[in-house]
Amino acid sequence: MDNKETSKTSLFKSLRPAKRRLIQLYAALLYNAHVKGFIKGNIYTGKSKALCVPGLNCYSCPAAVGACPLGSLQNALAASGNRVGFYVFGIIMLWGLMLGRTVCGWLCPMGLIQELLHEIPTPKIRKSRATYYLSYLKYLILAWFAVAVPLWYGLKHGMSVPAFCKYICPAGTLQGAMGLLANPNNAGLFRMLGLLFTGKFAIMMIACLACIFCYRSFCRFICPLGAIYGMFNKLALVGVRIDMDRCTHCGACAMHCKMDVRHVGDHECINCVKCIEICKHDAISLKAGKILLKAPADDCRYDKPDSLTRRSGALRLARGAAIAVLVLALLWYNVHN
Repeated sequence: MDNKETSKTSLFKSLRPAKRRLIQLYAALLYNAHVKGFIKGNIYTGKSKALCVPGLNCYSCPAAVGACPLGSLQNALAASGNRVGFYVFGIIMLWGLMLGRTVCGWLCPMGLIQELLHEIPTPKIRKSRATYYLSYLKYLILAWFAVAVPLWYGLKHGMSVPAFCKYICPAGTLQGAMGLLANPNNAGLFRMLGLLFTGKFAIMMIACLACIFCYRSFCRFICPLGAIYGMFNKLALVGVRIDMDRCTHCGACAMHCKMDVRHVGDHECINCVKCIEICKHDAISLKAGKILLKAPADDCRYDKPDSLTRRSGALRLARGAAIAVLVLALLWYNVHN
């Protein structure tokens, strides 16, 4: 009987989602709390749409309750001839200085979709020198499609051309276009589709297929928002930290990481904390300033009982608050509005 109970417990633990996966799901649902938008086939246009969420989440998704920071940045640049979008720049800098690429690893719906696609059992492409150099492509895409083109058209022609959203963004096609077209109420939209949508649909399919074989392909090679947050990674309040007194520079953390990192915490690191389990010297931890968020398993053995109790209580309080916020958001956007 004991063996059966033990086997059931181990099976449950193996099937239980990791904490990071649960937080990814939570963020995706919180960003898209207007669930009835999928039923009615329209997008939410309330006041919260003026606020930018941290991750890449299309404004045109029927369930979206906030704006995409990348789309807001392009629109702000396009309007810079008339006004400067201090609000948008300030919000993106705030997310960057607080979280850096922790947003990519924990709070981005597109990151979640890419990781789920990669779990489909197929032969996988491992990272290499080629993928490392290819990871700099997203900075070129940021400079041209997300900054130069919107700024040029805004200053020279007085018109808004969010080039990345308009010509490339697979998140916009998947969440926005496909989310709206899937509703029978929008059947008339099919007559309006042309070459531009066909091209974007092809890009979306290529990006999704690439993610099956190559870990987080869109995130690593294309996403301009990841490029922006990568610039803040070393300055961000939240991130992985290395205890140099323990580190032996063995390189196991970078070797086992699926992202194109040269060392833990660089511009390609998404702070997914998988390296904490890899490190045999307990040299890596996740911190928010001086606050320890995740420590090596061996370090937890030295915690005092009272500190464990306080940490457990704080975690329960945080979980309860997070669940309450999500429930209130779902009720507000689907019942009240």
